[in-house]
Amino acid sequence: MATLQAVRGMNDILPGEAERWLQFEAIVQGWLARYGYRNIRMPIVEPTPLFRRAIGEATDIVEKEMYTWRDEMNGEELTLRPEGTASCVRAAIEHSLLHDGPKRLWYAGPMFRHERPQKGRYRQFHQFGVEALGFAGPDIDAELIAMCAALWRELGIEGLRLELNSIGAPEERARYRGALVEFLERNVERLDADARRRMHTNPLRTLDSKNPQVQEVLAQAPSLAEYLGEASRAHFDGVRRLLDAAGVSYTINPRLVRGLDYYNLTVFEWVSDRLGAQGTVCGGGRYDGLFQLIGGKPAPAAGFAMGNERLMALLAEAGRLPAPPAPEIYLVHQGEGADTYAFLLAEALRAQGASVVLHAGGGSFKSQMKKADASGARFALIVGENEVKAGEVAFKYLREEAEQVSVKRERLAEFLAAARERAK
Repeated sequence: MATLQAVRGMNDILPGEAERWLQFEAIVQGWLARYGYRNIRMPIVEPTPLFRRAIGEATDIVEKEMYTWRDEMNGEELTLRPEGTASCVRAAIEHSLLHDGPKRLWYAGPMFRHERPQKGRYRQFHQFGVEALGFAGPDIDAELIAMCAALWRELGIEGLRLELNSIGAPEERARYRGALVEFLERNVERLDADARRRMHTNPLRTLDSKNPQVQEVLAQAPSLAEYLGEASRAHFDGVRRLLDAAGVSYTINPRLVRGLDYYNLTVFEWVSDRLGAQGTVCGGGRYDGLFQLIGGKPAPAAGFAMGNERLMALLAEAGRLPAPPAPEIYLVHQGEGADTYAFLLAEALRAQGASVVLHAGGGSFKSQMKKADASGARFALIVGENEVKAGEVAFKYLREEAEQVSVKRERLAEFLAAARERAK
């Protein structure tokens, strides 16, 4: 019988690595709390029309990358979520979350896209998403960007580059779209197949082309900035003023448009040169029309998502991944009555807040002590027949030079507190 393996591009996160993920997630959740963002949890499966309306029929995600099927029970077309913003806005509309004012929300979890797996790009990947719903001003755009800069500092990630642009209002983009199509048609012989395909369905996406020949052509294309109106320019100036005041460095990238149709005004990406082709670790912007697009009342909104796998790769490269947590105590035992004595002792210590690994599987004291040392524990507690008879436990320091001592069971909590102070 063939051995079953995980689906290609959907990876197991094993103990050790998973514990580092938990520590990373704890840091991120603490950071979000400091900015006043609250958790929301949406289903992994959503109605397919949600993403077709929100992301856009002519995007790569909808055309080629979504995991979509028809429910055999009721014929409903369903999709594994490829991103979180549309789901978050759908939940806000369905539950009238903005009835009492704007909301700052965050979510985390797996997203799914059927694309060719490569380093930094997987079919199941994980994101933190941050959405500010109901806020219209440039101040929230700047806050979202500045809070990212604060997280990179906290994580110790260096070398991320912020790229910033304004793609204006829909009517401004429509005028620019016409001018861009005319330009592309005049240069169609110099475009690759992908750019030709997008030229009429989603021409702004040609600006993202990684083909050097296409980029050479696009260098002569009209600039979207030339089509922005006074209000769009004022909004972008407001974002830049606040970022400048906060000391957040950025580069204006006039070709930055993002890959989802719902964006307007501010768009941004945090990019690394150390991840190969998958250099974007965080991206977002404003999407004021999305509420209305999926059936809600108009409401301003902005947000971003960051790729956890890519951030973890940067942390690993920089040697910033935390070590997997070790237990405080490893409890070894052997002899008549020792298993019950040790079992109850471990439960009592855990009830007092200690992290305790109780040895299982038998073995000599020597072999058990090897496992105790390998566990990374700070202390070993040793229970044999003599300790059981005397109501004691042998206490051994594993990470510093100190004599092994016998401690009465009723004084163990007091002795452990003193040992913790000594080991600081």
